Amino acid sequence: MKNLIYTFLMFTLISCENNKPSFDQETSNVINTFYSDALELRESYELLRVLSKDIGPRPSGSEGAKKAVTWTKEIMEGYDFDSVYLQEVMVPHWERGEIEEAYFYEGKSKVNLSILGAGGTVSTPKEGITAEVIEVSSLDEVDELGEEKIKGKIVFYNKAFNQRYINVGTSYGETGFQRRTGAVKAAEHGALASVFRSLSSSTYEDFPHTGGMSYKEGVDSIPHGGLGVLSSVRLSEALKENPKLKLTVRLSGTWFPDALSHNVIGLIRGQKNPEKIITVGGHLDSWDIGEGAHDDGAGCVHSIGALRLFQRQNIKPNNTIRAVMFMNEEFGLRGGLKYAEIAVKEGEQHIAAIESDASGYVPRGFGFSGSDDQLKKIQDWLKYFDKNTISYFSKGGGGADIGPLHRQTGTPMFGLSIDGQKYFEMHHTAKDVFELVHARELELGTASMASLVYLIDKYGL
Repeated sequence: MKNLIYTFLMFTLISCENNKPSFDQETSNVINTFYSDALELRESYELLRVLSKDIGPRPSGSEGAKKAVTWTKEIMEGYDFDSVYLQEVMVPHWERGEIEEAYFYEGKSKVNLSILGAGGTVSTPKEGITAEVIEVSSLDEVDELGEEKIKGKIVFYNKAFNQRYINVGTSYGETGFQRRTGAVKAAEHGALASVFRSLSSSTYEDFPHTGGMSYKEGVDSIPHGGLGVLSSVRLSEALKENPKLKLTVRLSGTWFPDALSHNVIGLIRGQKNPEKIITVGGHLDSWDIGEGAHDDGAGCVHSIGALRLFQRQNIKPNNTIRAVMFMNEEFGLRGGLKYAEIAVKEGEQHIAAIESDASGYVPRGFGFSGSDDQLKKIQDWLKYFDKNTISYFSKGGGGADIGPLHRQTGTPMFGLSIDGQKYFEMHHTAKDVFELVHARELELGTASMASLVYLIDKYGL
């Protein structure tokens, strides 16, 4: 009997040991080296310096975007990636004019407000538009007020970020309607123009934000601009004192015909399964203010840097790894759509797609869109990451540029999650400059991207 019990206990112990998650020391060593190399060499940081300072803003269709395409291709060729090429894509081309002004009078005193035209806005007349202001906090409120109250007025969308959320991205999601569709809704009821409170978490600065907006066929296209947070507060307070206050808005912008541009692609060819592809990328375009350092120069150098870290350890991947610099994420997603279109047309096999488009701040985890079984598998990989880097894989995530590939082919996709507490203070503003990127934080992102690529390549999904 004793022998039977002993045998049972030993069997149970062995079974438990066999069921424990395995730990591959080689994998751990590779990932640790990714991080140490990135932190010491700071190659991504230097790339970002050149992209931000020497090239600068890169709106789609602009000379800055052309320079960025040429430079990125030359950089990846200089790194001797197995293949570097351009993927043609036609992109929208809008340019901001010199006139951007908003003001009202209190008695004889002129009160100037900070404003930026939303990306794609039509111009006001040269003298501007002067009209009474209707303050609202939702699209539904515009509908409720209707043409009787809205016609001939300037609609002022004043919905602030909810500061109670830990995840500031939630607030961004709740307020984004003001910029994206606010002009259409106001115009449907006869408004002459619309302005909106900048999509900012800041409560102490007055940097106005820009970003993409839309018009609707059959609805008048009216000028649309973002006011700085403090300017929005100032206007709201003034309206409480004088509901008949008249605001003057002057904006200018010009649409040009679609322009030829490119996605820039560099790859390391797989040794065992070259036909199978892991895509890692960011978007090369930016808005026309600031330098596009965080959004999304950081994502571009994260992606190029991931391949460089493979090179430094002389890792020959099983599958082909592509670094893709997408064009026109900010203003139409043409690059991501073209990439997916060609992937489908050529019958490409994509194992996974990973995007970095959340800034160069400290990485915290990855969002994942795939099956529950895949999520369970990758969550076991957390054992290879220092707790101060990647601490979670969460359900739901990816990126705008890899979204079309995911939707059309079912490719599992990941989005690098960043500590975003400061992100929406500078997002789409003149503050998005190289000086606000911390070298170590940026390099942790590069190493995190490389580590995930390595794990997918080695263990699959």
